[in-house]
Amino acid sequence: MHIKTQMKKAVFALLLLPTLSFASTEVHLDKAPIDVSNHASLQRGARTFINNCLNCHSANYMRYNRLQDIGLTEKQIKENLLFTAEKVGDPMTATINKNDAKKWFGVAPPDLSVEVRARGADWVYTYMRSFYRDDTRPSGWNNLVFDKVAMPHVLYELQGEQALDHQTHKLTLVKPGKMSTDEYDAMVGDLTNFMAYMSEPAKQQRNRMGWFVLLFLGVLLVLTYKLKKAYWKDIH
Repeated sequence: MHIKTQMKKAVFALLLLPTLSFASTEVHLDKAPIDVSNHASLQRGARTFINNCLNCHSANYMRYNRLQDIGLTEKQIKENLLFTAEKVGDPMTATINKNDAKKWFGVAPPDLSVEVRARGADWVYTYMRSFYRDDTRPSGWNNLVFDKVAMPHVLYELQGEQALDHQTHKLTLVKPGKMSTDEYDAMVGDLTNFMAYMSEPAKQQRNRMGWFVLLFLGVLLVLTYKLKKAYWKDIH
């Protein structure tokens, strides 16, 4: 009986070991400043996304005309943001050829339409701030959140270059970029905010409609209660 108990404990410990190992190396995700009602932030994020991300990544489920929902006019979109399409109603497509991208990076860059819904806003926000120099990688870059990532750090001129301390597993800025750390974090925050909006652009409309539905049901409940009292008053 004692041997069976010890065996059960040993099996349980072996099953638990991978979980403990994973938990100890899990990267902390910083909280993304998401506020899809902040149109100024969304507009800045859209500009960053279109000027930088659309070079390689597409967002085929997002059309340029949806940017009117965040306060931009059709003229502003055409003059300032319409680089990879001919019409405002066109989807956001990448400028790079997918076959070429696969040759250069080893994998075709994924579509980013629903990246925030797939990975979470905190993951995207932390990922964009966690690149570091790694000479063992083909691109010369690696990422603390996504180990052995194929994507190079396209915003390194703005953020600067970080180095990883393999003992503490912490990143240190060793070469400053054109932006301060706070400025870069704010820009990535706006970018993540726009990607969160892009992944579900009808969310605000749905939320507003939800409140109207609840208000309607509340009024209907009061009217139904009064109708019930009026109907049963003569019977009682």
